[in-house]
This record gives sequence, C-alpha cells and structure tokens, in this order.
Amino acid sequence: MNITRLFNKACAEYGLIADGDHILVGLSGGKDSLALIQLLGERSRIYVPRFTITALHVRMAEVHYESDTDYLRSFCNQWDIPLIVKQASIGEIRSDKTPCFLCSWYRRKALFDTAQELGCNKIALGHHKDDIVETLLMNLIYEGTFGTNPPKLKMDKMPIEIIRPLCLLPESALSAYAQEQGYQTQTKTCPFEHASARNEMKALVRQLEGLNPNVRESVWNAMMNVKTAYLPCKV
Repeated sequence: MNITRLFNKACAEYGLIADGDHILVGLSGGKDSLALIQLLGERSRIYVPRFTITALHVRMAEVHYESDTDYLRSFCNQWDIPLIVKQASIGEIRSDKTPCFLCSWYRRKALFDTAQELGCNKIALGHHKDDIVETLLMNLIYEGTFGTNPPKLKMDKMPIEIIRPLCLLPESALSAYAQEQGYQTQTKTCPFEHASARNEMKALVRQLEGLNPNVRESVWNAMMNVKTAYLPCKV
C-alpha cells in the first residue's frame, strides 16, 4: 500500500493543507503520530503549498508514559520541525468521567492552548481510518448518535481547524510502515490501556469480520453516504 499516495489524496480531497498554514502536530510518540510527522515533514519540502509545522508532546502527570523525548526531538529535527514538551495534569478523578476521557480532554486542552499561543491555525492529529470507524461504533453504541471524527473540523470558538491527514490509511498499513521505517517504540504503561472502550470496539470489529471480512470498508462507505456521520463526535 502506498502510504504517501493515500496521505496526499486525503490532503487534496478534504483540503487539509493550504499556503501559509502553521500546523501544530500532536506527537504522542506512537507509530501514528511519528508517521504523521514524517509525512507532513516530507510534504513541507515540496514548494506548494508552503506551510510551517510545530510538534507538541504532552506528558500527563498521573499517567506513567515513559517517552524518550531525545528520540522525539531527533526525529523531528530530520524535517526541521521544532518540538515543544509540556506536562499536564488530570487533577482529581471525577466519578462521572473515565480516566481515559479526562486524559484525552486535558491533552486536547494543552494542544489548543499551545496552538493559540503560537498562532497556529491548524492542529493535526494522527487518527487513522480504523480510529474513525471505531469512534463511529462507540458513538452509535454508547451515545446513540451517528457521528465520528471528520477529516477536517473548524472550531466554533477559536480560529483553529483540526485536520486528520491519516484518515484514509488503515492501521495495518501504518504498523507495517512504522516497522519499515524503524520507528523506536515508546514505553507505555497506562493502567487503563487494555480496558478502554476503544479496545472493546477493536474486538467488536474483529468479530464482525467473521460475518463480513470487508466490514471496515462497509462502515466507512456508510459514513461517506450519510452527511451527519461527519458531525463532531462525543467520545
């Protein structure tokens, strides 16, 4: 599978990158965000469009996520991308919100705050095609809504767009690409990692593949055919 071709297709089809953009990339250190940095870095060296990239790595005080920031900085330097490292905190765990929700919320807050501080007009996230399908299923099953993460979303309260340039790439292709490129694996020891709703959706998709091996494509095509599938998700 041609990773670069699908990346460029997503950027063109959904109008994700334009001249003069300053894009803040959420860099967790996982395979998806590393691939996003590499693909955007390579794309930025092409004359048109001309855009700027900054990477942000957010550490959560309560989550034991051992990231090698020297490696992340060296990785970004290959494409002259500056890396900012910030620490955020969940604070007190609320009974009405899961730790995963709170962790995600505060990471996003750090992204939005940093984007506004730097004057970035776009935030790029490393969600791939499987993420989008799984989020749709989570919203459908737990929220009773038919919505997911769109390739591009304009925020209402700030002049920032969220873009997902990996939206046409399946996770399997990104895993193979990461291995081919030799990405260094970060050490993740989140105590909730194996009990999340997303892992439940991954298991559900695997079960559905027993009925239809092409179930991921079927769900994706359903989203393409229903306009409301690209409403902002609640998960």
